[in-house]
Amino acid sequence: MPTRRIVIAAAFLAATSVYALAGESTLFTAKNFAAAQAAGDSILVHINAPWCPTCKAQLPILEKLESDPKFAALKVFRVDFDTQKDVVRSFKASSQSTLIVFKGQTETGRSVGDTDPGAIAALLAKAL
Repeated sequence: MPTRRIVIAAAFLAATSVYALAGESTLFTAKNFAAAQAAGDSILVHINAPWCPTCKAQLPILEKLESDPKFAALKVFRVDFDTQKDVVRSFKASSQSTLIVFKGQTETGRSVGDTDPGAIAALLAKAL
């Protein structure tokens, strides 16, 4: 019988595999993130959870914005709120559905629980 952890992990993989199709989205690793920062890239860190209804509402908004040529250079890193607690703490994020944008090593904005497409677009623009 599958444990709850296995079921949650399977749900996360299913959700993130769809998400990975939009834009240049990468599962967060310290190495990949540091390389993007060192290169001066425009970065979005999306702290999410597969069970989170707000995260699910953010997903199609982010997918649409990531397909916009304006945001073509944006590097998107997903952080799983449940399995990457050390990373969540390093970003000083207290909840899932947190969006944090960077231009290189400088954090240029963040939001928590936002599902307004205009506000999310304005946040992403702060990374450009």
